[in-house]
Amino acid sequence: MKFYSQFIKLLTCSLLLAAVMPACKKGLDFENTNNINPDNVWSDPVMIKAFLSDIYGGLLPGWPFNGGSSDEGISTAKSLGNYQRGIVSVDATTSSLNYASIDKVNFFLDELAGIPASILPEDLNKQYTGEAKFWRAWSYWGMVSNVGGVPLILHKQDPKDVAGLFKPRNKTSECIAQIVKDLDSAILLLPGVYPGAGTDYGRITKVAAMAMKGRVLLNYASPLFNPANDQARWQAAYDACKAAVDYAVSQGHALHPDFKKIWTQERNKEVILVNQFFYPTHANNFNVVRPEPLTKDASNSNQPLLSLLLAFPKRDGSPLQFDKNMLNDAAYNTQFLTDFYTNRDDRFYATVFCGGTPYPTPDEVSPIYVKGNSFWNVWRFNAANNSYVNLLNVIHPGMPGNPGITGFFQRKGLDTTLIAGLSNQGQTDWVEMRFAELLLNYGECANELGKTAEALQVLKDIRARAGITAGINGNYGITGGTIAAIREAYITERQAEFAFENKRFGDLRRWKRYDILNSQGARHGLYITAKNAGDLPTPADNIMTASVRAKFTANYIDNLDGDDSFKFNLDLSHWFYAIPPSQISQSKNILEQNKEWGGNFDPLQ
Repeated sequence: MKFYSQFIKLLTCSLLLAAVMPACKKGLDFENTNNINPDNVWSDPVMIKAFLSDIYGGLLPGWPFNGGSSDEGISTAKSLGNYQRGIVSVDATTSSLNYASIDKVNFFLDELAGIPASILPEDLNKQYTGEAKFWRAWSYWGMVSNVGGVPLILHKQDPKDVAGLFKPRNKTSECIAQIVKDLDSAILLLPGVYPGAGTDYGRITKVAAMAMKGRVLLNYASPLFNPANDQARWQAAYDACKAAVDYAVSQGHALHPDFKKIWTQERNKEVILVNQFFYPTHANNFNVVRPEPLTKDASNSNQPLLSLLLAFPKRDGSPLQFDKNMLNDAAYNTQFLTDFYTNRDDRFYATVFCGGTPYPTPDEVSPIYVKGNSFWNVWRFNAANNSYVNLLNVIHPGMPGNPGITGFFQRKGLDTTLIAGLSNQGQTDWVEMRFAELLLNYGECANELGKTAEALQVLKDIRARAGITAGINGNYGITGGTIAAIREAYITERQAEFAFENKRFGDLRRWKRYDILNSQGARHGLYITAKNAGDLPTPADNIMTASVRAKFTANYIDNLDGDDSFKFNLDLSHWFYAIPPSQISQSKNILEQNKEWGGNFDPLQ
């Protein structure tokens, strides 16, 4: 067992060190209390808790800046991944099996079972057991969601039993059953709210365990794992998701009334599972998504694509109409820009930073950029060479750095208190799971079971929080009442609600809807372009003002990568990832490869 072996190595090194050190008193037999002894961990409540905290530290996810994996964002030209381009192979398209955390959890649970109440009170022992089982379920789901069934190892292994270390893959159905079993155990053992809310904030609660169970069963009921659309799976997912919502409400959870403040007013009612960031020991680095002139080191990631810019509806809930063929019509273009900037739901402004508005930090590079002025990241068309030129350095003379590729940047989660030089000291918490997800998971399951009223009510609640008006009919812009129509509405809603929250690509995969990406072809952009090079705004102007906006027109950019070979072309015959061939050979070929990669293992069983 790897983790146990590490302890033994540390212990052995310490003993060797002690052997070569000159003794102060020969023949004196005494206990060296400074020696590393793994057995001492299990007689010390502080060390036991520290062991569990180490499990948390290894598994809590942080902010993912991966908009380029789907149709959310772009960093640089020609950065679209091979998998997204349909360039796949068994060697390049793999998902490694990693048991490091499971190894720790198993060791922890086995040791915990033998600790007497005189060392660790029974209620605390049960709580720790519940937390550890949650993380084991989390770890197994991380692998199963990628490749299907994996070897189930539920206790610490004996390193002397070499043959016993090689385990075949369990069926996917067996793994799901074990994941749910661990989560059910955690649900029974964990509190809904910890009594010590201040010191225990961030620990796994019963709400988080119930929400995770709902997430797993929703995925298991989705087309990726359920191509036959077995309604029993949808019923199980519905029951779990509804129970999670109901219990979360009973424990005080709810939608935060202000979408933007979910990430600025921390410890709010929407937070279900969170990774807390704090400076200096666990800071959050947002420099990668800030525009290069207003950051340091890495920059310009997650610049929103046109598909994301259009995903947010108008205030009345109707979709923002965009017809690239109509942009040459001046009246259409003017109305489009008016709606684009001034008539969107709250999530748009909380998610996307638009050039021509003040950048939401206290940055100032006087006289180049003065705090409170607009940061102008817009374009001019150069007819001479048929190209677009960014006007950042023209409107802000002397502004250094690469202006980027779209004119838009990620706004969501940004620590707005930090200047560029301190952008690596961010303290914005990563909310891995929030109440909105619980609602949308429940609503999606309800729809698949024909519970139309429940499914629509969830969408209305989500949209109401986004500032969308109810309208005369009270439908918040939602049209269509069939299962198929509501399913499409959920796809659209999740794209807007969870933009840049590491859900888009996973959702498209579980729905088996790579066609949504492939139909887009290249990655498109929207260039806000000056009509007249001699009539530019000043840094003090704001594009939200109609007279300033009148200086610009919206232009459609068909391929931001500038190369026809860079386009979405995902392979529709590969949905599960491959096991690395190196791991198969290391297992002495006991591990089997997935069928779609030339093996015999069926991830759907």
